[in-house]
Amino acid sequence: MSGRPPWEARALALLACPLCGAPLAELPGGAGLRCPEGHAFDRARQGHVTLLPPGHRPPSGDSAAMVADRVAFLSAGHYAGITAALADAVGDRGTLLDLGGGTGHHLAGVLDGLPDAVGVVLDSSPYAARRAARAHPRAVAVVADSWARLPVRDGVIGAVLVVFAPRNGPEIARVLRPDGRLVVVTPAPDHLAELVGPLDLLHVDPDKAARLAASLEPDLEPVGTRTRGRRLTLSRAAAATLVGMGPHARHTTPAAIAAGLARMPERIPVTVSVDVSTYRRRG
Repeated sequence: MSGRPPWEARALALLACPLCGAPLAELPGGAGLRCPEGHAFDRARQGHVTLLPPGHRPPSGDSAAMVADRVAFLSAGHYAGITAALADAVGDRGTLLDLGGGTGHHLAGVLDGLPDAVGVVLDSSPYAARRAARAHPRAVAVVADSWARLPVRDGVIGAVLVVFAPRNGPEIARVLRPDGRLVVVTPAPDHLAELVGPLDLLHVDPDKAARLAASLEPDLEPVGTRTRGRRLTLSRAAAATLVGMGPHARHTTPAAIAAGLARMPERIPVTVSVDVSTYRRRG
């Protein structure tokens, strides 16, 4: 890892080979990573590394259009309250993993308040990883499958962040330190309520909290949950990017979104309401 900033070296040291689980070291010149068994992984010119076994196809991640909408919406500060809630829940922890972290926007905001911390953004979308590789100087971006064995070493992560993304309980428990925390952000029942009906969007599952607990509690135990809310006033264009950046975009079309928004006021009140749940390793 010579020649790299010390922060990046610390972040890369959190990673593990997806084939054998051994630690990874940087190849000369920063061209990629290699484990002691000789398994090597190239670094893309955009800066991210793909850590997948040969032939493994992860679930399809965000498309280029979804990532572009995500960048536009988040950079406008509309979800700053979610980033702040994450930072509060994480506290002072030195190693962070943003699981399904997309462009790395939330991780970057948390790292800004932790000058000695480093982080990893892990996502299945190469389009998101390209952005995440530039999200923060103390973070590295990895393309991987959140549902498979994570390419992260055992017991090295102080906090795992999961914002509107899949949660692999056994793997999260494996990579967390004994004193580590998992912080999960999920939509509350009234999240984006003003848009759901007029745009025929997905409804929040009323059993979501119970399903979250059931998926995690064999390996992790709850510490607490807080609901955080904020009222936004969005233009039609901003509302379109909000819908386009998330799972709703997979169940509708840009034309349908535009038609629905055309029937709404130019300035639209929108509720942002999320549950922020914290877990720790069981036992």
